[in-house]
Amino acid sequence: MPTTEEADHHRADVLAIAAHRDDVEQTCGGTLLRMAARGLRTAILDLTQGEAGTRGTAADRAREAAESARLLGVSQREALDLRDGAIANTLENRRKIARVLREMRPRVVILPYWQARHPDHAIVANLGYEACFLSGLAKAPAVQPSAPTALGVTAIKEPDLPPHRPFKIVYASLYADVRPSFIVDITPFIEQRQAALMAYKSQYANQTAGNTLFVSEEEIRERMFAEARHYGLLAGVKYGEPFVQKEVGLVDDLTLLPVQSI
Repeated sequence: MPTTEEADHHRADVLAIAAHRDDVEQTCGGTLLRMAARGLRTAILDLTQGEAGTRGTAADRAREAAESARLLGVSQREALDLRDGAIANTLENRRKIARVLREMRPRVVILPYWQARHPDHAIVANLGYEACFLSGLAKAPAVQPSAPTALGVTAIKEPDLPPHRPFKIVYASLYADVRPSFIVDITPFIEQRQAALMAYKSQYANQTAGNTLFVSEEEIRERMFAEARHYGLLAGVKYGEPFVQKEVGLVDDLTLLPVQSI
């Protein structure tokens, strides 16, 4: 079992889980920047390596994801080995994610919204939720059973980590046609967010490969800023990122409610 010091090192306050490297940068990168600026420990879990992408390679995406994580100020970034373009909601995949949840023990998990053009994104919304549930079950191990060795002797399995279930799950809804539950003001971090996205040069730098599928660098910037401006206006700020929560909100003091009505 890890020591208390090692366990604490791996912990995160806010964990964003996404199907692909660069999904987080598009949908909640500004929010992670804002949380880090508040002194919270943030982390990213990418579920695939990017091997099925039209542009670049998995190795390219790994290098770019590391640079983007630095720009976002996240304390940790990991990638699992789920199949890019064919993510499935299986017990094995739920266990893989639950293992990370038990290691990092986040209070808040950010997932993609459950309706999306890319099937991987929609699946991850449910897969991530079910992994959060599994992670909190004391009698549900979050690791694979030990495999037999070459001599047919069962290897010794490490003890399971203690159960953990995040307090809050929210859904990044930037590309969903849905009214958000709330907006996070990312105005001070809009340029950093853009820089983190553009760290993926294999994906977004102007190039001939995939030019019928990808827009130009200049168009990417215009679209990202326009989306953030739209959601910012809804909340009375300049730039924002939208989220949906399934639970109702709780208010203690009506005089402290933000966003002016008239």
